[in-house]
Formats: sequence, C-alpha cells, structure tokens
Amino acid sequence: MKKLLMMLFSILLVFTAAACSKESADTSSKKTKDGKTIIRLAAKDDAPSNPAAVKYYDELAKALKKDENINVKFELVEVPQGTYAEKLNLLLTSGDIPDLIYFQGGDQQIAQQDLLEDLTPYIEKSKNIKNIIEPQNKQRLKNYPYLLWIKPLDQKTPVVRKDWFDKMASSKELMANPTPDNYYKFLKELVSNPPGGAKKPAFGLTVAGDVNEIDSIFKMAFGINQSWLKNSEGKYEYYKVSDKQKELLTYYQKLYKDGILDPQYLTKQWDTKEKAFYDGEAAVITGTNGKVIDLYNSKMTEVNGKQAELVVLPAAKGEFQGYGATDITKESRGYAISSQSKNKEVVFKVLDYLASPKGQMFDRLGYEKEQYNIVDNQIELTDKYYSEWYARYWEPTNYQPETPLKTPLLSEPATKSQQAVQQSYTEDNSFIIPEEFVTNWDAMENLYKEYSTDIITGKRPVSDFDKFVQEWKKAGGDEVTKYANENIK
Repeated sequence: MKKLLMMLFSILLVFTAAACSKESADTSSKKTKDGKTIIRLAAKDDAPSNPAAVKYYDELAKALKKDENINVKFELVEVPQGTYAEKLNLLLTSGDIPDLIYFQGGDQQIAQQDLLEDLTPYIEKSKNIKNIIEPQNKQRLKNYPYLLWIKPLDQKTPVVRKDWFDKMASSKELMANPTPDNYYKFLKELVSNPPGGAKKPAFGLTVAGDVNEIDSIFKMAFGINQSWLKNSEGKYEYYKVSDKQKELLTYYQKLYKDGILDPQYLTKQWDTKEKAFYDGEAAVITGTNGKVIDLYNSKMTEVNGKQAELVVLPAAKGEFQGYGATDITKESRGYAISSQSKNKEVVFKVLDYLASPKGQMFDRLGYEKEQYNIVDNQIELTDKYYSEWYARYWEPTNYQPETPLKTPLLSEPATKSQQAVQQSYTEDNSFIIPEEFVTNWDAMENLYKEYSTDIITGKRPVSDFDKFVQEWKKAGGDEVTKYANENIK
C-alpha cells in the first residue's frame, strides 16, 4: 500500500510540474494591451527592484522598436537572494521558466530535462551573431549548443599599482623573468619593504574565498597546462591529483606561511577583496582581463590618483607560461532560451539585434549624454562609462563603433591585460562530466577543496596530499579517470 501511495505521489508531482511548465509557457506568450510581446527574463542582478536594470530594458525595448520594428516589453523575474545558480534552479524546477535565462552554473540539469533550446539553427540563420562569434564560442557551441556568451577570453590577470611597482628597485628585473622564485621575491619585497609606507601593503596577494583566482598566475608555471595531464606511464590523470598540483600547493602554503597570501582570504568576499586592494592593504589582485581590469583601474585612480594606474603583471614562468588553458567544453555562463517559450523567434531576434552595430552601440556604450557624448562627430566617453557601465550581452574583441571614438573603449591597462591573455591562448582538454559521474564528481571537488585549504593554511602537512589522492580515487576518481583515458582524443 505504501509503495502504491508513493507511486501515485510521484505521478502527481510529474503532472504538477508539467502543468506549471505549461502555465509558464502560456504566460510567456501573452501580450500587453497595446500589442507588445512580453518577454520574461531572469538574469543575475537584473531584478525588477534594480532601477538601473529596469531602465536598461525599457531603453532596449525602445531601441528594438525604433531600429527593427520589434515590439516587446521585458518583464524582469525576481530571483530570490542567495547563491544565484541554486536559487535560479529552484525557480526553474518549480515550473516557472522565463523566455530568456541567464545562467551562471546549474544549466546542465535544466538542459538534460530538454528545457533549453538548441541555438545552432538560430545562429546559422542569424544576421549578426554568426559574424561576431569568437573561436572559443564556436567550439563550445559544438559541444553544448544551449548557452551563448560572446565575450573575450575570461582568464584573470594580476595587477599592481604603478606607483608602487616603480618604487621597488628590483620589480622590473624580477618580472622580466617571472619564475615562481622571482615572483615570491617580488611579493615578499612588497610586504617587507612596503612602497606605500605605514605597512601598506600588509600582504602581497588577496583573493575571494579560494585560490582559484591566483591559479591563473602560477598554475602553468608548475606544468599544469591542461586539466588532464599525461603521467610517467603515458596515461591521463586529473591535474588536481598530480604531483605537479602537490608542488603548487606547497608553494601556496609558503605564500600563506610567510604572510604574502592574505591570512583572511577564506572569508573575503568580492567587495572586501576589492576594498583591500583600493585601500592599500593588498598589493596584487587578479581580475578578468579587459573590462574588469578597466573598472579596477578606474576605481584605483579615483581613490588614489592618476599615479596609481595599474600595471598588468605577467604569468609566472616555468615549465609553461600563461594565464591558464581555455575550457572549450561549454560556456560556463551565458544566455539560454527556454524550449517551453512561445516567443523563441522573437527572443533570438533580440539577441541578434544586440550583435548588430546599433545594438552594440547601445549595449557597449550606454546612454548618450550619460556614458558618452558626441562631439565633432566623435564619441567622447564620460567618467560614468569607465566607472559604471558594463555590457550585459556581447563583447566581441575587435568591436569599433561606426562613429569614431575620441578615447578608447578600454584603458591602457585593460587593453594590455586583454592582449596578454590572447597571446597565451591554449585550449584545454577538459570534457563535460557524464551525468552518471556528476554527483560523485561534486563530492570529489569538495574533497579537494577541503584538503587543499587545510594544506595551504598549515592545518595539514603537505604529505596529506597523498591521503587526499587515495580518497579521491575511492570516491569515484578511478571511474572518471578510466572514462578520460577512453575518451580524450
């Protein structure tokens, strides 16, 4: 009897979810009284309670009507506060599925339920998007055609204040040959002989919560140029259980022990990390090349003066040199169209418009007389552009507006960071973890995080890395490694 009741309950849940999905789809097909197609959108930070987001989508709707005669109204969906990927997933699995969805993780579970649209045929027929897709986007869409995210390479680059860099007698010499040892000497000098005076900086590096951010500086120098490395037997092993990773964690432990790595890094958030940098507590942070470095540079010079303009530092040089291999398995974030939506064609037209010259002008530059002015037939960017504006959608690397720019879109440090990443571009050999391994894989990653954190902070000796490897293999690592060796080409 109990089994029968459980079966009936399960069936009821399926029908309820289906009904919710149908209701959501019906809602998405509604129009306003004046005939505008309602497009429901869920995107991180773009909530109806955010005035900047409301203004952006109101202005985008006007531009779509004026330039393409696309008559829409955007309805922003409030995603509950908390971890965005988790809260969004709860929203979607409840049956509330907007037309256009921004993902920052958690999309695979939704795609596996056939709730996301395959974007391949739309892109092939597009007017604009197919012309601006970057090489890594093409590869990722072949592997996983549900997310679109046309942005420059997203590797992080390290930066330091120019006035501090110039005050250090050995900075140029050490960074001309940035071996891990020379990087250590450079960071150590920043702390032991602080160029800002009054113990500023107090530590050389800070990160938000974990050391993934500084992996972009050091990982390749320690020989970790891909996710799966060939071992002495010629077989693939996951880099996090390799001897090379053990050496890297030993290096990080030294940075922590010697006061170079922020002792409070585990509790740092993005805002407190950045504040420590602007306030002079931390000498070096990493940021995504291009626009993020541009924002860091703008804020740093605003707080500390023009002399504090940022210098982009090189990646450490060892067995390899670079800011990390590019994952081409899938986009780690991006926009998706609901397969349940009755407005799929209209939604894609919006995305395609944002790739057009006029759409790019709107999304990349902002509002005339706020983020830019046109003077003598030239675009003059304002301080509000550099300090506040960011493109919500597409940022092809070589974009130039039809009206000439009086000043460049990116500051010199931001441009240099972008160039440095492009010059060191290499593709990773990672793959999408098959569904049958996903649960174990998440547990294995958490196991690594636990052990690596304890090793870096000195709670465990480096020798405990060998214990971690054995636990990782037992937790499912042997099965995933077997799969890797059978499938990596």
